[in-house]
Amino acid sequence: MDRGNQFIGQSGAFLDAVERASRAAPMRRPVLVIGERGTGKELIAERLHRLSNRWEEPLVTMNCAALPETLIEAELFGHEAGAFTGATRAREGRFEEADRGTLFLDELATLSMGAQERLLRAVEYGEVTRIGSSRPIRVDVRIVAATNEDLPRMAKEGRFRSDLLDRLSFEVITLPPLRVREGDIAVLAEYFGRRMAAELGWEAWPGYAPHVQRQLDDYVWPGNVRELRNVVERAVYRWDDWDEPIGHVQFDPFDSPWKPVGERVHKGTEIVHKAPEAMLKAPEHDQVTDLRAAVDAHEKAILEHALGRYRWNQRQTAKALGLTYDQLRHCIRKHGLVQ
Repeated sequence: MDRGNQFIGQSGAFLDAVERASRAAPMRRPVLVIGERGTGKELIAERLHRLSNRWEEPLVTMNCAALPETLIEAELFGHEAGAFTGATRAREGRFEEADRGTLFLDELATLSMGAQERLLRAVEYGEVTRIGSSRPIRVDVRIVAATNEDLPRMAKEGRFRSDLLDRLSFEVITLPPLRVREGDIAVLAEYFGRRMAAELGWEAWPGYAPHVQRQLDDYVWPGNVRELRNVVERAVYRWDDWDEPIGHVQFDPFDSPWKPVGERVHKGTEIVHKAPEAMLKAPEHDQVTDLRAAVDAHEKAILEHALGRYRWNQRQTAKALGLTYDQLRHCIRKHGLVQ
């Protein structure tokens, strides 16, 4: 886990989830942490451990999706020498490593049915048996598991054991996505921005230009806090004028005029690129009730983006937009854009 991460936020939905984790921490029962990618499931698992009576004991983490199915059971429960090809010596599993502490199982939904069956026995009886052994080993492990899948639906479909789900769901903490955490985007952007500026040795933090802050607030953040951190840190390190507010942010790091756009179709000696299907769809205009206001808003957004991209170099911006310098100056005044 990244020890440099902290709980940053002030929204009610976020604080409720943190409070629930704090209340569940002293319990010895299992906890399920549910949330989209990048919402901080690992941080909740660490909080559950650090606030428990086990805080001086090991916190062992296993990403269930990172190992092939043939190795997951050996990683969880260990193996004896000669249990399978390549097992030249006995090895403890994650359960034994976490004895008296906490075992965090990330991406729980990817476990095979066989591994789920063995996990169920470990949870129910507090015993694990190494592969190649018939002697069970007693362990005292508190399990915290995380997933971004709908486990009840998977259980109904027969893809996850219902009895295991019952054992693990003493408490279920569902983390809110960033898009519903009112006010937290600005708080997190400020925190990550200041931290990156300090890392780069900036003498002061210039903040964000108003249009950039609006863009951050309006974005839906499918990658949640992890994506926000990447976007903000990338914007800060690319910004050269430390005395001016950050005026450009790029949400998609793969966005480039030279990126591949689809299947290539050869036409004579000329290569024609097929546009992606999304680019062929007409934009939705049903919500437009004021054409002039809609056009002005779109024009302003284009100007803000271009000015930020070229660091408010107005001659480069005018050239990129196909305008004269005077035309660009007129547009800047028209929309009240200031640096």
